[in-house]
Amino acid sequence: MVGLDIGTTSVKAVVADSGKVIGAVTTPNSGMRHGQIVDIDQTAAAISRALKGVAEKTNAKIYSVVAGIPVGMLQLETATGFASVGEQGTEVNNDDVKRAISSVIHSAVKDDRDAITFLPSRFLIDSKTEVDDPRKMIAHSLGVTGILLTAPTGPLHNIKKAIERAGYHNNFFVPTPLAISSVALNESEKTFGSVIVDLGGGVSTATVIKDGQIKYANIDLEGGSDITHDISAVLSISKNDAEQVKLDYGFADPSFASKNDKFAINSVGGNGQQMVDEVYLSEIINARLEQILTRLGKGLAKHHALKQPGGIVITGGTSLLQGIDTLTANGLNVKARIYQPDQIGMRNPIYTAAYGIINYAYKMSEVDYLVNGVIYGFGENIVEQEASKPETSKISKSIASNSETEAKEAYNRTKMSADNSSTDEKNNNKEKTNGLKDFFKKFFD
Repeated sequence: MVGLDIGTTSVKAVVADSGKVIGAVTTPNSGMRHGQIVDIDQTAAAISRALKGVAEKTNAKIYSVVAGIPVGMLQLETATGFASVGEQGTEVNNDDVKRAISSVIHSAVKDDRDAITFLPSRFLIDSKTEVDDPRKMIAHSLGVTGILLTAPTGPLHNIKKAIERAGYHNNFFVPTPLAISSVALNESEKTFGSVIVDLGGGVSTATVIKDGQIKYANIDLEGGSDITHDISAVLSISKNDAEQVKLDYGFADPSFASKNDKFAINSVGGNGQQMVDEVYLSEIINARLEQILTRLGKGLAKHHALKQPGGIVITGGTSLLQGIDTLTANGLNVKARIYQPDQIGMRNPIYTAAYGIINYAYKMSEVDYLVNGVIYGFGENIVEQEASKPETSKISKSIASNSETEAKEAYNRTKMSADNSSTDEKNNNKEKTNGLKDFFKKFFD
């Protein structure tokens, strides 16, 4: 499987085999500005370089990817769908679940937006019994309620076109904040509430994750490239040199720097080399960072999001600047820490999103695969196989009497009880249904 993170200043690609990362590559991207594609060809070229580079590095043949969608493009809304299962009551199968999900998408998606994913919060059997997975339960009707995530059609088309022009196919999209949370947060932090601050090259975002869902997001259209521009302008050096001195000598918090530590620069129009101390450089960096963090903090404070038990988790390329966690903690009066992947070859926060995309996709449930099958149009033969099962696998289609109805409800209650009471049995059931997941994995490298 290949995770693709298309960022403003760089494209990151991570390859995993059976969930284990085997290679990662980052390449510069000049086709985007503040998180939006402004040149499809240049973006496609960056994607191509990244994927060819990681393919060569891992000796893999890459045909398709799973790409991330940044939080700035996402819109969330609660949505409900409904599907009829059978007048006399039959076992719910994959086809029934997909029809219920399809009704959600067709009823809730607006003309100028496309569905990215749907996160079911509950299924409703016959309008009264709440379950997590309705398959194999007896029902006359099936309802589903959850969170529908959509993205604007135009920018989404540009991302798809850039991937296609690079010569690859995108299997499906993953919401980047949820991808990051899958690796950067533990279960308690995801459940009780945390803030992910992603400091990218062109955009900085703060996303509140609670109960495993996106609750609020604040986007600031400045990032690491703006810091580089400031250094370039103040010191009169090229942007390439500015980026290098930022990484080599810069601190987010000037108190970490020393006036005694100096480095040489070649200023435009200057006479020979000039010496600059780390404190001066760090003050340039700090000024822009404080502006970004202050704006993000105001949005979080307005929505009472700075009191999350999990505090703030910082990631993204700009989090490489030493002291960023201290600056954030002191500036916003919260606890803060930095996250970066710990896998060999990608111990760098720039890979957090791409690594998260891989991790999120591998952990998707079978219902999640059915959702993506509806949205992205794959897995139809699974539905056909399910629908063409022998009649003996279904409940007899006689007219339902009161006693039959009671028996069906008892059947569902018994199944739910059995699922909750025996972990071993649940694991055995998972093994029996792995065929669905194995089928969809044929779409991955």
